Amino acid sequence: MDNFAPPLAEQLAQASRAVGAVLQGRSLTDALAAVPGRLRPGVQALAFHALRHWGEAQVLTRLLADRAPAPPVAALLGLALTLLLPDAEDGATAYASHTVVDQAVQALGLLKARGGAAGFVNACLRRFLREQDTLLAQARQDAEARWNHPFWWVQRVRRDHPQHWQALLQASQRAAPMVLRVNRLRTDRDSYLQRLHGLGWGAQPLLDDGVVLDHARPVHELPGWDEGWVSVQDGAAQLAAPLLLDGIAWSPSARVLDACAAPGGKTAHLLERGAPQVWALEVDPVRAGRIRDNLARLGQTAQVVVADAGATADWWDGQPFDAILLDAPCTASGIVRRHPDVRWLRRPTDVEQLVQAQRRLLDALWPLLKPGGRLLYCTCSVFRAEGEGQMEAFARRHPDAERLPAPGHLYPGMAALGEAPGADMHDNAACGFDGFYYALWSKPRP
Repeated sequence: MDNFAPPLAEQLAQASRAVGAVLQGRSLTDALAAVPGRLRPGVQALAFHALRHWGEAQVLTRLLADRAPAPPVAALLGLALTLLLPDAEDGATAYASHTVVDQAVQALGLLKARGGAAGFVNACLRRFLREQDTLLAQARQDAEARWNHPFWWVQRVRRDHPQHWQALLQASQRAAPMVLRVNRLRTDRDSYLQRLHGLGWGAQPLLDDGVVLDHARPVHELPGWDEGWVSVQDGAAQLAAPLLLDGIAWSPSARVLDACAAPGGKTAHLLERGAPQVWALEVDPVRAGRIRDNLARLGQTAQVVVADAGATADWWDGQPFDAILLDAPCTASGIVRRHPDVRWLRRPTDVEQLVQAQRRLLDALWPLLKPGGRLLYCTCSVFRAEGEGQMEAFARRHPDAERLPAPGHLYPGMAALGEAPGADMHDNAACGFDGFYYALWSKPRP
């Protein structure tokens, strides 16, 4: 077995292809799927790093080049520049500067770049190293380079969260921890922690069922993974099931709907927390298959339906639900630390389109809720239009709906800062969550 790391040039070539695919509108997940398995861990790390610093890379490229290079060359040059940027905390770089320059030029050969691309990239990188302080100071006057998010995104976050916008953007730059959810139907969290500590792994408890690992691991190295002991799920997402279910006495016939359920993490958690019958809806057949696969690994069963949750006439059997979870489609602006490509894939017009989709789902599903039942609305977004703004509009359309305590906004990597009326989440001091929004509603009885 070959235990040697692949040459950096080979990894750079593959990572620049992945970054280039993102710039052409493809998700990084899809782009990485095409990378050979032996290269994928290193390529993913390089692509994540590049996309977290792509604002600086774009502005520096404009300062260094008289004209825009061809897309493959631009992706490789931008990637190499991000590797030459000093770390914000210790000023270090992952590789020696001469190694980056040499391997970037070799990567162009692997990419079969033409027309003097190697000389162009070599000249740009060497000029950056000579004039680094001046170029960085000039570049960081640009908001995209300063915050490494699109300018429209920075403006929206600043408007939506005037007291916290800088910390929010900074937190989105940090890598997220690996968080597990222990399947309480198979084992208990304390026993699982003891098992991890027995292996010498650093791990801490989070919330009721969560475990935060000090270092990320491949899932198949996790004790009990194949036996369904644990799932990977951020702490913010682990709030959904208890928010919706806790405090309710469930009858064996009670029905819970998980709308927009793929890949099934919240569906499984609902079952683990005692939901008697769960319907899991997903409009994409491939993603619906992932729900079934995940439930099978965990030893759980739900009624998985391939359907548009908003087209209720196509799938609803006429029997109301006791509880509904609507994890609505959104910009994913709260999980960019886990998916750094999202910020470069989104466009300003996406926000309003998604707000309209969320509104359609809310209005379609609210009539399916029993009197006395609960609907939990959530998005992995920090944009107000997809959170509190959406809920204010929902309350105007449905004056009978009663707002219950829920955390409001959870900020990436920060403590939760409740914005919803009556917010009282005692676990808000737990840091490290993804950016989420939660609002809980009850339908009054006649």
